[in-house]
Amino acid sequence: MGTIITNGTIVNASEIFKADIQIDEGVITALAAEIKPQSDDKVVDATGQLVFPGAIDPHVHFGVPGYADDFRSGTRAAAVGGITTILNYVEPPTKGMSLLQNLLKWKEMAKESYIDYGLQPIINAEYSERALIELPDLVQEGVCTIKLFMSARGIGLLLSDVEIYKILTKARENHVLATVHCENGDVIDQIVKEILAEGNTSPIYHGYSRPTALEAEATNRVLAIAKVAGAPIRVAHVSCSEAMAEIERAQNNGQKAFGETTPHYLTKDITCLDLPDFEGSKYVCSPPLREKWQQDVLWRGIATGILTTIGSDHAPVPFDGGKTLGRQNFSKIPNGGPGVEELFSIIYHYGVYEKRITLQKFVEVTSTATAKQMGIYPQKGNIGIGSDGDLVIVDPKQRRTISKASQFHKCDYNAYEGTEVQGVITHVLSRGEEIVKNRKIMCSDGRGKYLRRESGLWREEAARASSAG
Repeated sequence: MGTIITNGTIVNASEIFKADIQIDEGVITALAAEIKPQSDDKVVDATGQLVFPGAIDPHVHFGVPGYADDFRSGTRAAAVGGITTILNYVEPPTKGMSLLQNLLKWKEMAKESYIDYGLQPIINAEYSERALIELPDLVQEGVCTIKLFMSARGIGLLLSDVEIYKILTKARENHVLATVHCENGDVIDQIVKEILAEGNTSPIYHGYSRPTALEAEATNRVLAIAKVAGAPIRVAHVSCSEAMAEIERAQNNGQKAFGETTPHYLTKDITCLDLPDFEGSKYVCSPPLREKWQQDVLWRGIATGILTTIGSDHAPVPFDGGKTLGRQNFSKIPNGGPGVEELFSIIYHYGVYEKRITLQKFVEVTSTATAKQMGIYPQKGNIGIGSDGDLVIVDPKQRRTISKASQFHKCDYNAYEGTEVQGVITHVLSRGEEIVKNRKIMCSDGRGKYLRRESGLWREEAARASSAG
């Protein structure tokens, strides 16, 4: 028994065309003007609708203690929102564990996933030296991306420049791509102390304490370190024009540098932090929300290819018992918020419907480019023969309103409450199985597969460029 999608308009990053799609045993086996179904085939009629490759979220935090979503609820929400693959960050090990042991623990936790998943270890200061020895063990287990921090010393994440240089050198040797959180953590910590000493405690001061210049400085610094180490680099959640300019400069100089941004930086601004009744705490994240004009700059960065991927940074800190811990001190507000369920719809509405980006660019930044960087292309990120049957079918004529009342993630608020979006997801397929129909889950948890990944297409492209030079 196979699955056939009929009468839809297929949108890939490289082309748009009308065709039927046949999927057998989870893999696309045919694309043709008309495919005649067999008696036992499942047929999905996509007349008048757009058929996209399943979206891939490269930046989620499921299973973190204190967060609202584990892998079961988080991937269920992702699936309803058109995400068919997630790359989850793995929190640093507890004392006594190796990086590999910790990864295997998280693989076990992730078995409840509804959709396919990969894991990306966070390397903190405590494990920076051990990572130099243990990184090959992670590669053997199918890891080709890691996460590094240039801030958050208070929770043990901040790495020194020397530690980053050593890790990037070892990452290059093992064909591993590092994603880096770029903020000057030491200077930010000092600014926070000064602001609190003046008696300023409300959420808006989280934004004031982390100026754009310090994101740009850290971005410039890690790009320089990566250049000296000869390593590719990926900058997480770019929030401002200054940081984006540093990435563009590196790219123009031939450096293999990638930029990621998020839906909240493209649609929300710093005034959200000043909402009354402590509502602003729901929007505390790092880097913080910026001035509204920055949104247009980031959209231009997506359209021109400076920013190549979009991730939700889904870090579902609840309001009650979470954000409220910082009522008397903005620096105690846990950073992060929900977003995986809304990523696809928000980018489609504000990007495609409002004509900031094309349909093909939408596919590139929500699926194809991510698959290439994460080492899962063309298995994922493409509608083509031999690729997984991961598809999202969208009716561009329908509209819906985003609300906590109808959400699937477990956070006790929705950052896009009341937002009306054009384009409604009618079907989501994962490896040919219809897992969502009209926002109803059609499958059971535990069906997601762990993705053993090898170094992404960036490695092949870099080799070709070197050979051509």
